[in-house]
Amino acid sequence: MQISVCLLLKQGLLLTLAVAYKDSDIRNVTAIVLGTPGTPYQFGLFEFSISFGTDYPATPPIVQITTTNGGRCRFGPNLYAGGKVCFTWGGQRGEEWSSAQGLESILISIQSLMSNNPYENEPGYQGAHAPEDQENSQAYIEKIRHETLRIAVIQPLESSLGIQSDGTVKPSESKNIGEDDDCDDSFDDEDGTFFEPFADLRKRRFLWYFDSYMQAIKEAEPQVRRRQRFETMPFETEDNCMRGHFNYPELRRRLIRVKEAIIKETHNWPIEGLEAKKQEASLAVSLQSQYEQIVEDFKHRHNFTVDLRLVHENPFLWELIYFGRPMTQLDGGVFKIKIYLSPRFPEEQPRVVVEPELFHYRVSKDGTLCYFPKRTEEMRHHIEAIVEALEEESAPYDPRTTVNPEASKMFWGSPEDRKNYNRALRRSVQKSVE
Repeated sequence: MQISVCLLLKQGLLLTLAVAYKDSDIRNVTAIVLGTPGTPYQFGLFEFSISFGTDYPATPPIVQITTTNGGRCRFGPNLYAGGKVCFTWGGQRGEEWSSAQGLESILISIQSLMSNNPYENEPGYQGAHAPEDQENSQAYIEKIRHETLRIAVIQPLESSLGIQSDGTVKPSESKNIGEDDDCDDSFDDEDGTFFEPFADLRKRRFLWYFDSYMQAIKEAEPQVRRRQRFETMPFETEDNCMRGHFNYPELRRRLIRVKEAIIKETHNWPIEGLEAKKQEASLAVSLQSQYEQIVEDFKHRHNFTVDLRLVHENPFLWELIYFGRPMTQLDGGVFKIKIYLSPRFPEEQPRVVVEPELFHYRVSKDGTLCYFPKRTEEMRHHIEAIVEALEEESAPYDPRTTVNPEASKMFWGSPEDRKNYNRALRRSVQKSVE
């Protein structure tokens, strides 16, 4: 079975949407929609199944949300526990389904359902001035935020990584989806092979947004009691509700455990890669060739800003030494950038870590770099994008591309905040050569 996974690139949607489908069945699509920043759905990765009938586009596709904790969690007025996604198609004039709508517009419509205050779209909502609605709105937001972290972030990754409830990790080949798992972004091939088209996407985004997840817990935890039960909303029914309790300390522990497992997996890639090199696997040969071509190109262009080498001559672990470009904020700095490559590249994308610590809105506290290659299957584009991300000095604000909340707040804050950002950045640059 051939699986196609693609990201939607138009209009800056690369960071927001992704789709996967079997080449033998393109009418049935699985999609990922990123929860909008600034909402209780922030940075959750929600899965949807979209089925296009033979009469499409004359009639709309059937859309279902599969991030429901096995049909037990309602994520909003338009996102039912049973999977139903409630659009306005066929409703009032001007809101009917249009045959001009395609997959991209459908996914954008889905994302628009994840609003800052979803309670406003619930039946019976009277307005912000109604005391009962004010209380319910806040309670609703709080439990959606909690369950977004638990169900749309943590659970699928625990399943993908084989993490059990007791913290132990089972081999990936014996993976079974447990009762509390909701790993719906997967296919079972005819030969029984388990395949998760969005597993790598989830892991990379998790490393990007880990600090934001932890910050969300820090801010939300004082608002509720541990083990406090979710408040049932007036419109929730037995089979279409969000029930449970708050346990942010447990979510924090699980987030840390997931991160440790991803880092362990990342560090294991070069070990797997050496075995592939011994067997003269085609990918190992290709990566070695790409490395040699990039180094030769650096020499030809007299590029003295970067120096590239393979760690222990391993084509699956690259080390890029970056020398801060003169007349920039990074002038005088020397940074070691490790590029871990998977034996399944490019299906699994490189994970890049900056050393030593660099105070930069594109670099997380643990050194994970957020960057965007123009072409994901060629390493020269990755190298170029890594350097561009480090040297970026006037980027437009986009919370999806910022992985250091503290640095981001300062960089896009007041003029005084920006000065403090520049000072902190320069201090980290100076420390890099101490």
